[in-house]
Parts: sequence; structure tokens; C-alpha cells
Amino acid sequence: MTTQTDCKVPPAPLAQTVTLDPEGAAELAVGFKALADPNRITLLTLIAAEETGEACVCDLTEPLGLGQPTVSHHLKVLVDAGLLNREKRGTWSYYSVVPGALQDLFTTMTERTAH
Repeated sequence: MTTQTDCKVPPAPLAQTVTLDPEGAAELAVGFKALADPNRITLLTLIAAEETGEACVCDLTEPLGLGQPTVSHHLKVLVDAGLLNREKRGTWSYYSVVPGALQDLFTTMTERTAH
């Protein structure tokens, strides 16, 4: 059974209700794509849980059971998405979570989709 409602004001065309431009959507997609892999989520949580707030790539291979090149690739994706910082010390790279980056990603998305 369907009911008909009387609308006095016609809805705005969809194009007028979009609050995210294509560039903004592409930026959000990079962040969410980076989070769309279980290994990357694990890396973020491992790094965030470190007492020092950072972790060496050399310490992240064993917990994931992956080789160093694969872990480095996942870390690069997270850095490129703006979720991790990278600092090179000698031959090793150390990673830390960008403060507020995850919150900013989710806040931007929810602000754009809230009605």
C-alpha cells in the first residue's frame, strides 16, 4: 500500500543538494581506499598503540606475517593518504599516526552526508 503526500515545496534538484565537489570526493576516496585493507587497519592500530607513538617498519613485519616490501607498500599508501607520518632515520623508516587525521576523514564524510 502506498500513500501519497501533498508536497507544497518541490524537492531541490539533486545537483543543488550535492555539497561535495569532485575534488573533495576524490580526496575522501583516497583516505577511505587506504582504510579498505585489513593489513592497513592493523598497521594503524599497531602504530597508534606504541608507547612512543611511532614504530619502525622493521617492527611491523612480524605482527602482520608479511614481508618488508609488502609492509612498506601498505605504509606508503597510508602516508600518501595523509594518515601516517614517515621519518627516515639511517636505513630505517619510522611511522606515526597523523594527529586527528582519521577523525577529520570521518567528520568530513558525515558532515557532507548528514541531512
